[in-house]
Amino acid sequence: MLIGVGNIYRCDDGVGIVVARRIRDRLPALSVVESAGEGAKLIDRWQSADLVILVDAVRSGSTPGRVHRLDARTERIPSDFFNYSTHAFSVAEAVELSRALDMLPAQLVIYGIEGRNFSAGSEISAEVAAAVDDVCRKILVELSELEKVKPGETQEKSHA
Repeated sequence: MLIGVGNIYRCDDGVGIVVARRIRDRLPALSVVESAGEGAKLIDRWQSADLVILVDAVRSGSTPGRVHRLDARTERIPSDFFNYSTHAFSVAEAVELSRALDMLPAQLVIYGIEGRNFSAGSEISAEVAAAVDDVCRKILVELSELEKVKPGETQEKSHA
């Protein structure tokens, strides 16, 4: 399952939705969900999934367009990445609550694309738009690799 998180009417915040739509066009058989990022709904969506890749805009202070890849099974998700969210219970809180309740999917990977502009509007900044193709390519490769491994198995690979 792929979850694209965002709001297409808040400039760079819509990048998760843009990525989700592109992946849906490339892999119509894949379960692709568009989400506003409300934490309880995210938990509900991924609760029965073995493999989830989530894409959202982040704000960490890095260069706009930078791609962050986080494996939620092995690392904590920084809550300040999603501090611009209109929901008090965002992606990071949903992941950490799921972890505490032992409800994380077997594989949960988050791609965060560093945003620049989160104001009202529908235009994604150039730096963020430039990262979309790269993230889509990485997701397609990752889906191919992850589907070769059954839940519970381990896989050795490097993500540079």
